[in-house]
Amino acid sequence: MSVISISELLEAGVHFGHQKRKRNPKMIPFIFEERKGIHIIDLQKTQRYLDYATQYARLVAQKGGKILFVCTKLQSKAIVSDLAKSCEMPYVCERWLGGTLTNLRTIRQSVRRMNEIEDLQKKGLFEKLPKKEQAVMTREYAKFDKNLCGLRDLQEAPAAIFIVDVNKERIAVTEAKKLGIPIIALCDTNGNPDNADFVIPGNDDTISSVTLITTTIAKAINEGRVYFEEVEKQRKERELLEKEQEKSQPKPRAERPRRAPKAEKEAPKEAAPEAPQEAPKE
Repeated sequence: MSVISISELLEAGVHFGHQKRKRNPKMIPFIFEERKGIHIIDLQKTQRYLDYATQYARLVAQKGGKILFVCTKLQSKAIVSDLAKSCEMPYVCERWLGGTLTNLRTIRQSVRRMNEIEDLQKKGLFEKLPKKEQAVMTREYAKFDKNLCGLRDLQEAPAAIFIVDVNKERIAVTEAKKLGIPIIALCDTNGNPDNADFVIPGNDDTISSVTLITTTIAKAINEGRVYFEEVEKQRKERELLEKEQEKSQPKPRAERPRRAPKAEKEAPKEAAPEAPQEAPKE
């Protein structure tokens, strides 16, 4: 059974594509028909491909992997960031910084700097600094918090990346492809489906469409996380039980090494009899 019905997709306006002149030829297999110069997306294919994407997202979460949410569209970024937080996944919803994936070490350094400024504020040491230094650090923190807030817990490259509009997020697509990270993408009729490993044909402009698709992905991730947490809990309990059993078992006494028997002294060898000397000749 599909995770979402055709009627729900229809109500959310997922079927509305772009104008005919903006069509990407590679999206033709996903187009149902054209009405008044606007393409209509085939919702049966949207439903099928959405099932594939949710199954993969659930599988990644079951293995404990991270899925990075990416959406910098003004009308949708707040919704996507909230849904990413609901499933405890990293997100980028302000601006994609070049090298976010390919130069993750530098991004981690900036996150550490942001955390250091936060620690100063919490410990009350920030007010003791000179006014000029406070102003510089305040601007620095505001910049970091705006662009890197969703990447705090991203310690390594994500297992997958979910993108809304592959055209707008082309830098993220390029970096993910370079690192071989699978891409789940909501792709409209003006997009290139080849840029995604798990393409979801649908409207990526309206809030209702983006909300419905992203909510479905987030729900699948939460289901996978519940399974992963349960498996981890059982593993920790099993390890704890094994340690307790090892402590309760008496340790076997270490046997003293037996001394090797002393070697018997060999009897002195008898000297060989000397040969008789010949009598001197007269």
